[in-house]
Amino acid sequence: MLKHIAFWAALSFTAPLASHAQTNINLGGIEVDTAAAIEVTAESLAIDQDSGTAVFEGNVMILQGALRLTAGRVEVVYGTDTSEIARLLASGGVTFVTADEAAEAEQADYDIRTGLLVLSGDVLLTQGASAISAGQMTINVTDGTATMDGRVRTVLQQGDN
Repeated sequence: MLKHIAFWAALSFTAPLASHAQTNINLGGIEVDTAAAIEVTAESLAIDQDSGTAVFEGNVMILQGALRLTAGRVEVVYGTDTSEIARLLASGGVTFVTADEAAEAEQADYDIRTGLLVLSGDVLLTQGASAISAGQMTINVTDGTATMDGRVRTVLQQGDN
């Protein structure tokens, strides 16, 4: 269901002609047990059968195995088969945490069918002591690569630092 949730966080505050960087961020360490139960907690839930959406609002927390996602609002868009989730849209300050990585952004758009997760708005990715920030980050969760746009800043710790 929330398969490959190496994902979320936000859509774009990217300035025109902003800097562009390609980097291989090691997201391969993120493993999600897609067979594990998914627990969602929120202040409210609204379901619209006609549009095929469900909206969780207010301190949303999604847990699946070692993965934790928090946001102010998460919209779940179902595919033609309502047992299949096609897209997840998170907003209101998104945080994605695993045992080794954390990503923060204002918004996230995760297209499960294409495997693309777009984080936008003050994106910050930390892996151990290293950090990368940008206006937008697009992650291909299938191969673990990422493209960052919009005033990219990197702090890479070397050796024992």
